[in-house]
Amino acid sequence: MRPFPLLAAACALAAAGCSRNPPPEAVAEHRAVAPHGGTPVALGDGHYRVELVLDAAQGRLQAYVLDDDLENFIPCSSAAIPLAVAAGGAHADLVLAATANALTGETVGATSLFEVQSDWLRAHPAFDGTLGPLTIRGSVLAPARFHVGAAAPRG
Repeated sequence: MRPFPLLAAACALAAAGCSRNPPPEAVAEHRAVAPHGGTPVALGDGHYRVELVLDAAQGRLQAYVLDDDLENFIPCSSAAIPLAVAAGGAHADLVLAATANALTGETVGATSLFEVQSDWLRAHPAFDGTLGPLTIRGSVLAPARFHVGAAAPRG
């Protein structure tokens, strides 16, 4: 028995089973997952997202500017991002400041990381808010509403 015909037949069967287009049921829906486990906030008709990461024990909120798939960091020239927050009748106006990152080489004026530290955040581990406006790549993006913490009440 010659091995070549068997090998050729096996390759032909394998190639027939491989398709450039998988059947529709095999295509999984892409769902973006925030890289730091935070709350994604859509900006600019969903072209950009800001991931809000709260450390309530420290009273610190970090905001990472990302692409719409939450995969690539988008450096911004903004020096700050305004933030209005509210919980249980308490309100605060906070400012997320542009933050340099020695590990990534980002600098203030070209960074994707913004931070704020506040006792208000320590006292309110769940809150609603409005972020922005924010300028990304020359476009001014309208303020966006969000909820951080436990599930938002339905009403």
